[in-house]
Order: sequence, then C-alpha cells, then structure tokens
Amino acid sequence: MSSLPFPPPEILSRLRQGAAIPAHPLALNSARKLDEKRQRALTRYYCAAGAGGIAIGVHTTQFEIREAKFGLYQPVLTLAAETLDSILASADKPIIRIAGIAGPTSQAVAEAKVAADLGYHFGLVSLGALRSASNADLLTHLRAISEVIPIMGFYLQPSVGGMVLDYDFWRRAVEIENLLAIKIAPFNRYYSLDAIRAVASAGRENEIALYTGNDDNIVIDLVSGFRFGEGKACPTLRIVGGLLGHWACWTQKAVEHLNEIHDLFRQRKPVSQELLILAQQITDSNAAIFDPQHNFAGCIPGIHEILRRQGLLEGLWTLNPEEGLSSGQREEIDRVYSAYPHLNDDLFVREHLDEWMA
Repeated sequence: MSSLPFPPPEILSRLRQGAAIPAHPLALNSARKLDEKRQRALTRYYCAAGAGGIAIGVHTTQFEIREAKFGLYQPVLTLAAETLDSILASADKPIIRIAGIAGPTSQAVAEAKVAADLGYHFGLVSLGALRSASNADLLTHLRAISEVIPIMGFYLQPSVGGMVLDYDFWRRAVEIENLLAIKIAPFNRYYSLDAIRAVASAGRENEIALYTGNDDNIVIDLVSGFRFGEGKACPTLRIVGGLLGHWACWTQKAVEHLNEIHDLFRQRKPVSQELLILAQQITDSNAAIFDPQHNFAGCIPGIHEILRRQGLLEGLWTLNPEEGLSSGQREEIDRVYSAYPHLNDDLFVREHLDEWMA
C-alpha cells in the first residue's frame, strides 16, 4: 500500500466528476493590507455560487503573498480554510481545497506542509522557479512535494510565470501515484495536447482528472474529446472541469455553463451551435478581463474590476503598486458587460452580498 498522502474518497470522486473551481483573488484595502472581511466574503460567494472548490495561493491570489515583507501565504490559506470550515456544515457536497505551491524545492515543501496541516486536499504546483531545471530535476521536485500533499499538476502559460513542459516531462510526471489531476493552462493547443496525451499513454485516464486553465478556450476545452489513435485500446479523454482565474468573477454563470455541458454529455446530446457561440462570447469577455493585448499585464486588476463593480472588492489594489488596468481595459470591460449581459451574475451577488459581508 502506498505511503503517499491521498485525499478523502468523496473529494477525489467530486474532482473526477468535474467541478468549477475559481482561482481565489486577494482582497486588499486602500493601504494594501489584507481585508479579511472581503476575503471571507469572496470565499462565501464562490461556495454560494455552486463552485466545487477553491484554489488559493495561486497566480490570481498574487504570487507576492510569499514575500517576507508581506508574509501572507499562511494567513490567506488559514482564512480560507476557516471560512470553508464554517460553510461545511450546511454544504450538500464536499468542497475541494487546493493550495498553490511555488518556489524552489525547500520552499515548495514548506508550503505543502502548511497547506496539508490546514486541511487542503491538493497542492497545485507551479514550476516557474525552476526554469533552468532538467526534466529529471523537475520530477524530483514534484516527488518531494507528493510526499507531503497530493498533487495537481500545473501547466501555467509562460507569460505569467510558467514554462514550457514537454511531453516527456508529463509522461514521467503522471507516473507519480498521487498526482491525481492536471490543470492545463499553457494557452496553447499543442502544449495542452502534450499533457493530455501523456495521461492517455500512461493508462491513467480514469485516475487523473483533467481541468482546463486555458481561459482563452474554456468551453471548447470542456466540450472536446481527446483520442490518440483508433480502436478499443484508445480511450476518449475529457477535460471534466476548470480551475480558472476567469471563474473568479461571474462564478454563478460559470457553474451554470459547466453543469449544462455535463448534462449534454450525460444525455449524449450533440454540441449545439448556441453553445459554440457562447464559447466565443466567453473568450471575448476574457480578452477584456485578462488583457492579452498587453501580454496579460492587467489580468488580476481586470478580475478585481468586475468584483469591485459588484461590491465584493473595495478597489483594484494589488501588492504591487505598479499593477493596474491597462490603457483601454476599463472601456473593454464596459463593452463586454454591455454586449453579453447573460454572462454576468450581478443580480445574484446583489441579492446575497450583505450576508456574505456579515
């Protein structure tokens, strides 16, 4: 029997069924200090919206929380865990808890221990700090973390701190017994296929849950099938859920869309033209929020701007005072708000904001 840690069966079952998992932002006040009240409100919002879990300590939470001058990694994870504990008694389904893990091996293992001690189920491992490492060194790094907490692999796009990870890396990584999910987010179809093909080649398609992090291709990822050959020996793989910064806002609608896609597959219905149109509308909205025109410089402030308009955040502040909306980004957010009113959940937030802020 494996000595590696594994999540509870009900958590693993929900992960494999496919869930909407928002990447949790960081709520700051005008002094750029943690706003605990609004941080809790965000967690409550995601759960009330029907999210199957949260991911915190990730890129959307701001990697700077780890810097000594801020010292926010453990406080932010603790706050989310305590808030989830208070929700758990009334929740009808388990809530998946994912902690971002970053840095060189010593730091990453220390973060994994913090997360495991706080009851997080998975560590989402960013490899950006090991850019010059060989595949063998990257795998040694992953195995060290896997001894502390189950792993969710992470293919983060290079423009926001990730690195290119080839098929050979993924084929060997998926042999780690408690690597049980992969967030695929290189914003690149070719690179995405490398990770999926590795899972198929290893025969772990029923064990490793595939999640999209490709905010530019969310719905298409979710409705696609992946088969690397023909015949009974070549199973069809699916991306069953998403772990997305895009789902940190308008979350209730994102949950509805994912449920609609799950129903489509359960009922063996074809993908409709309307769903394909919705896919492009969501990508257009993401372009406004994530700011690809400026190499994603405004992606976190873009999420904050939506949450500010809804009253969940007080302002756009980040730990980096130089970070803000890019030129023209606010106008682009105005445009998609006007063009696609069916994508926002403003009414839902307005009806419940007071209880989340209590």
